[in-house]
Amino acid sequence: MAEISENDRDRPTPEGDRPTPDRDHPTPDRVRPTPLRDHPTPDAPLRGRVAVVTGAARGVGEALARRLSGAGMRVALLGRERESLARAAASLPEPSMCVEADVTDRDALADAARRIAAELGPASVVVANAGIAAGGPFGGTPAELWQRVIDVNLIGAANTARAFLPQLIDKRGYFLQIASTAAFGSAPMMSAYCASKAGAESFAQALRGEVAPDGVTVGIAYLHWTGTDMVSGIDDHPVLRALRRNQPGFARRVHSTDRVADWLTTGITRRAHQIYAPPWLRWCQPLRPLFPAVVSRMTRHELRTHSRTELGSDTEVLGAGGRADWEAHLAEGRAGAVGRTPS
Repeated sequence: MAEISENDRDRPTPEGDRPTPDRDHPTPDRVRPTPLRDHPTPDAPLRGRVAVVTGAARGVGEALARRLSGAGMRVALLGRERESLARAAASLPEPSMCVEADVTDRDALADAARRIAAELGPASVVVANAGIAAGGPFGGTPAELWQRVIDVNLIGAANTARAFLPQLIDKRGYFLQIASTAAFGSAPMMSAYCASKAGAESFAQALRGEVAPDGVTVGIAYLHWTGTDMVSGIDDHPVLRALRRNQPGFARRVHSTDRVADWLTTGITRRAHQIYAPPWLRWCQPLRPLFPAVVSRMTRHELRTHSRTELGSDTEVLGAGGRADWEAHLAEGRAGAVGRTPS
């Protein structure tokens, strides 16, 4: 089970949803019509409610969408890969929809929020999961790529909260920010990712205090090594591989996306302030001031034995999802540049 703070165990869950299905005017991304659902029950507290998951085309987002649908929720999957989103949404047991949207685009998210409310009902749970990473030295990482990581992971999380906050206030709902142990101790060669996850954690902590009077709970999920294509890409880099190799055996274990989704779903059900995946991470919180020095020591040998040229040659976007976002971003930039060319 996920580790839940004591003050989260007795917090009431959100109010039941009252969907407003529009069966006569389906949209292209709609997967199946939305029937009226039973209200939540004590043994099925999520049933009939609406969840929004960003970054849901693959990895943790896809697994979490599947787990929430299995718990009886109507799920909206947001992401950049239309075909993958559609396949994931079509496989869910409960009514669902997918929306192709860039979390850095506020207008696209606002439109997605309106569509989701109209087709599935107002969101009671929103999970800011979308994230990308780039590995390599700061000085050798293109400035546009470095900023893109910040924009997706941090600005995208804030944009997601902004777009869905009115619905969460209406439903007295739950916003979950997916963070990382990268917020605990910043790793060399991952400066943008670590900065973005630390910023996302801080944003969620600030938002928590602001929206608590409205009945909205904000949770932060701390994920460690998870079996995604992003993590498999980390092992291709000598410094990042050394960081993982030098951790204790239990800390090196890679957890499946399904297992992580189980931990997250337990925390969502209980409206937890903190979710640790795996649970032993909770004991790392008091030790956080020590982690930067520990991480530096773990990676020092690799940094000294590899030349700047060797380290710089490994600069890249990690994982298929990150590459899809980066390629779409570059394509949009090229299209925009053509549109601005004088005739």
